[in-house]
Amino acid sequence: MFAICNLAIVPLRKDPADTSEMVTQVLFGEHFSILEQTPKWSLIELAFDRYQGWIDNKQYQIISEAEFKSLSQTNAVLSGDLIDFITTPDHALIPIPLGSNLTFLNNPQINTQQFAFEGTTLTGKSAKTNLLNTAFLYLNAPYLWGGKTPFGIDCSGFTQMVYAINGYQIPRDASQQATIGEALSFIEESEVGDLAFFDNEEGMIVHVGIIMENNYIIHAHGKVRIDRLDHLGICNVDSGRHTHKLRVIKKII
Repeated sequence: MFAICNLAIVPLRKDPADTSEMVTQVLFGEHFSILEQTPKWSLIELAFDRYQGWIDNKQYQIISEAEFKSLSQTNAVLSGDLIDFITTPDHALIPIPLGSNLTFLNNPQINTQQFAFEGTTLTGKSAKTNLLNTAFLYLNAPYLWGGKTPFGIDCSGFTQMVYAINGYQIPRDASQQATIGEALSFIEESEVGDLAFFDNEEGMIVHVGIIMENNYIIHAHGKVRIDRLDHLGICNVDSGRHTHKLRVIKKII
């Protein structure tokens, strides 16, 4: 079975329970396959990054396999404003966050609720230099484990969404993102938009941020913020203390 998210922001949970950990979010317009069902919950796999988790059965719309394949093969059309609105035929408004997927709106077989959108849309790949402009849209967004929106986002959700909005597909988690791209030996080799990864005492990748000019980094830590980056890691501009230990810098594009 296949489905699409027809609500603004839906939690994807580790286990089939409302109290279970949110591992990521499903944004408006994201499509997915259904792997398993219970009376209340569905285990799904997102088409975009193949991330799996449990979603409430009341929070999606069933689509056909052909419609699923069509969406997967079509260049994504994403919303480009911090927040915008879908309108219904009776003029009700549904707020949707930055990076929502609007691709299905032009398909009447899927868009059975006759949703309409008149805001800013984005499609295709943007220049690498635009990554930072997108990142700034999330500035001061509060940290939220599993979050993917300006109203709450985690470190790898932040980097994934910034890249996705500019037309580039990268995995969901920091540890997964660290497996792709070209490793750089020194900070001086990096460009604006490259990703810096940080590990814990066990050597596991636990954090990621986007490199800026002049040894600054934008990342989600408490909130999306800008700090200093040096050969040791991230130095918090407020406390003057290092908060994350640098492991590797990757050039993704």
